[in-house]
Amino acid sequence: MIIETNSAKETFQLGKQIGEKALPGQIYTLNGDLGVGKTVFTQGVACGLGIQEPVNSPTFTIIQEYEEGRLPFYHFDVYRIGDIEEMEEIGYDDYFFGDGVCLIEWAELIEELLPEQVLSVTIEKNPEKGFDYRKITVEGLE
Repeated sequence: MIIETNSAKETFQLGKQIGEKALPGQIYTLNGDLGVGKTVFTQGVACGLGIQEPVNSPTFTIIQEYEEGRLPFYHFDVYRIGDIEEMEEIGYDDYFFGDGVCLIEWAELIEELLPEQVLSVTIEKNPEKGFDYRKITVEGLE
């Protein structure tokens, strides 16, 4: 599925729609260059899950946990993972195989840890179509 958005608000709304439909145990990988809107999309997913608190990228903490929504939400940013063992240290499998929803930025860095069934979201810019244009590809949704 390919969706084109033309504002941060539209990108947020797409994330919200996905969050509203998210099921326990789902894992979303979120790919895209710096500055493409991964955090805005993630904030939309959190909103769709009923999370009210501010959602920011956990770049320096690897994971942010949000428990007050209709499902627990685990937002990973593995950009700074130096060694795959760091994921073992934080107990990634409790998150990946639990009842919450995981969203993992830069998931390609830990690809060998991911289960087969993940939903992949890729966000891309195209400056020729405008500053706020985004092409969002979602794979793995029925």
